[in-house]
Amino acid sequence: MKTKLLFLWKRIQDGRLQEMWLQTKWIYQYARHYWFAMLFYTILGLSGTLFSLGSSVISKNLVDIITGHEAGRLLGTFCLMIALNVVNTLITQASGYASNWISMKVDTEIKSDIFGKILETDWESLTNYHTGDLLTRWGADASTISNGILNFIPNLIIYLFRFVSAFAIVIYYDATFAIFAFLGMPVSLLLSKTLLKRMTSNNMRSAAMSAKMSGFNQETFSNIQTIKAFGLIHLYIERLRQLQKEYITMRLEFQKMSIWTSLLLSTVALMVSYASHGWGIYRVWSGAISYGTMTMFLSLSGTLSGTLHSLTSLVPTAISLTTSAGRLMDIVEMPREDYSHDTEVDAFYHRHSGEGIGLYLENVKYTYRNGACVFDHASLEVGPHEIAALVGPSGEGKTTLLRLLLSLMPVQDGRILLCAGACTPWESHWNLVELSPAARKLFSYVPQGNTMFSGTIAENMRNVKPDASDEEIVKVLKLACAWEFVEKLPQGIDTVVRERGGGFSEGQAQRLSIARALLRKAPILLLDEATSALDVATERRVLRNIMSDESPRTCIITTHRPTVLSICTRVYAIREKGCVLLNDMEIEKMRSDF
Repeated sequence: MKTKLLFLWKRIQDGRLQEMWLQTKWIYQYARHYWFAMLFYTILGLSGTLFSLGSSVISKNLVDIITGHEAGRLLGTFCLMIALNVVNTLITQASGYASNWISMKVDTEIKSDIFGKILETDWESLTNYHTGDLLTRWGADASTISNGILNFIPNLIIYLFRFVSAFAIVIYYDATFAIFAFLGMPVSLLLSKTLLKRMTSNNMRSAAMSAKMSGFNQETFSNIQTIKAFGLIHLYIERLRQLQKEYITMRLEFQKMSIWTSLLLSTVALMVSYASHGWGIYRVWSGAISYGTMTMFLSLSGTLSGTLHSLTSLVPTAISLTTSAGRLMDIVEMPREDYSHDTEVDAFYHRHSGEGIGLYLENVKYTYRNGACVFDHASLEVGPHEIAALVGPSGEGKTTLLRLLLSLMPVQDGRILLCAGACTPWESHWNLVELSPAARKLFSYVPQGNTMFSGTIAENMRNVKPDASDEEIVKVLKLACAWEFVEKLPQGIDTVVRERGGGFSEGQAQRLSIARALLRKAPILLLDEATSALDVATERRVLRNIMSDESPRTCIITTHRPTVLSICTRVYAIREKGCVLLNDMEIEKMRSDF
């Protein structure tokens, strides 16, 4: 007893029990929404238990009738036993069907909810996790919780009811047999202490390993072109084999523990079973019980030991549940984006959509969480019908500035304002609104790299405007200089785009991405090296088309090529942790030095 108390005190000091309690409370937030499903499943399970125990009692009577040659009661009892078995079989099948149906429903609803929460999580916090790890947490861990919500509490009730009911029947017919129900309990209790610690460790290791393998596979398949180009095929095959070796070693360790545990429990179960047989034979031989009663006791002995084992197995289930809950809590309880200003942004846009919306940055400061300061005093302004270019060496903060404008990362000091037209920051509040994630709907964005999704060209376009007509799609394709190659395709805008823009050149994919951004008709357009794969002439045509559009669009473009700066209204150089407005001489020098 002292050892157990010390062990419990150590777990409390370690904080594990408190952690498991918090994780259990988190799971309850989901479980309470499915109380009816759990109640239905529990009722089916309890009904099945009653009919199963009833069958055991009827079987006992049937054996006694046969051995006592009571032919008059034989047919009725036999029919009753068949009826109970048929009903029990139907309940078992119904319970299995209901369990699968409810489990799938709960699984999809929980995954949908967690999927939404992950997407709404603060972007910078989310980037600390590998994509493969996120997929594992969203997939495997969410499924563990959905299955556990349905099964854990109902099964706990069902197993307890089954154990108590079977034990009550044993006590009723012969109290001495009740001793055998508890012969295996000390071993199960002793094992539970070791299993609790080992299962917690194993679940954590297994989840981490699954995330590691998922991440490796996802990253490999996403970068096949690079792997081939650098001749890294054999290297990656070897890395996979090493990961598989680690996985096999880990699984074998788990299997060894499982084998030794199963052997011990099976040995105890066999000893209990043989002891029950011996005691039953003795009781029948001495005339204390009938042969039918002995067969019922042997059946119930198996039920009791099996139910006790099932109750013990709920311990690792609980550990698995709380482990998965902890991994998901790490994600969904990170800071969430604030969309509380949604109504304010909508009203602002409707008031000023005709005149356009500009941007004003004043003394913006931002430092990455690793301590690297990117901006200390960045100021910038750009209005409708203007193109502001951001230039500077790689790594100076051009893309970071666009992420700040998109509220993907919060400004730590200073402010970013949306202005009505080409306003100034001291105008009335009626013409200004603070930037927030809710204002993201006012932006169109073309990031670096290929950002096309699987599907047709038209489906990619309609991702940003579901009700867009074919004519609208063709119009923006022309503005982005993409119609010149799309119209030559056999299926036109219904041509299939493979994963990551497969089937199109980098320049074509960039023009399709620009067309998609234009289709949204947002008042502010951000282009992050979005024309880097285009030739200079096409790049200039695309930018001119964008600004010749009737929409009062504000455009910010990052570029390494100063050849297009002559058509930009303003040019800002990212230097010394700020934004420096360049004059005509500085711009011309950049162009001549290029």
